Formats: sequence, structure tokens, C-alpha cells
Amino acid sequence: MEKGDKFPDLLGVDASGKEVRLSDYPGKKFIIYFYPKDNTPGCSAEACSLRDGMESFAAEGYQIIGVSKDSEASHQKFAAKYDLKFPLVADTSTELCQLAGVWQKKKMAGREYMGIVRTTFVTDENGVVTEVIRKVNTKDASGQLKELLK
Repeated sequence: MEKGDKFPDLLGVDASGKEVRLSDYPGKKFIIYFYPKDNTPGCSAEACSLRDGMESFAAEGYQIIGVSKDSEASHQKFAAKYDLKFPLVADTSTELCQLAGVWQKKKMAGREYMGIVRTTFVTDENGVVTEVIRKVNTKDASGQLKELLK
């Protein structure tokens, strides 16, 4: 996904198995962030930063939605542990990740594997991408977004 592309209405299912659709949030703009894995240091820091900034984003008309390939059960534990009040989509098939272009070949410790490249998309009220962050500051994801959206 690039600026000008439109997200599909149906993103997937959340931690409780409920479908998450952009149309469930009429009039909202979106911060859709893709992250590699629940309960890892960077992903936890990013989620907590967004949680802490959630109120100010909501005041600006934004709904935050997180996406990873973790299961609904994993998302439930992750959300409960860190008191996350925004939907976490369980993209276990990686279909949305592939569509967004964040399911890519990665390298770690000399081995290659497919995984989610941490990326944040900002959309308008119609789900059209207006901004893309490819180098996410996990510790200050909220501040990074606020600076971008000024």
C-alpha cells in the first residue's frame, strides 16, 4: 500500500472473533499499524505508546487498529496485559499483510524468513492512505505520528 491506495473495508477478525470493518467507524480516519508479534519488546513498546496517545488521536478523529499474524487468543492476552483499548486484527492467513505489502522476506541471525515489516498507515475517512511510516520509532510511535500529522 502506498499513498492514494484504499484499504479494504473488511480487515479481518479481532481478539474476540468479531469482524473489523472500516465501515464500523463512520466518519473516522484510521491509524492502521502492522507489527511482527505480540508480547515482544518492540511491539509492546509500540502498542503502549499508541495506547498512551489514543485519547489525543481520538480527539482528532482517528481510530487505531493493530494488525499482526498472531491468533485471536494471543491478541486477547496481549490486549489484557497492556490494557489496549483498540482492535487488534488477527491476520493469521497474512492476507491483509500481503495486500498491504508488509509481508516480506526478512533476515535475522543469518537466516531468511517471511515476516511482517513494521509499518504504520494513516488513512482519511474513506480508508484512502494519506501517510505511510516505514521506519517506526517503537518507543515513541505516538509522538512520531503526532509530528507527521501536524
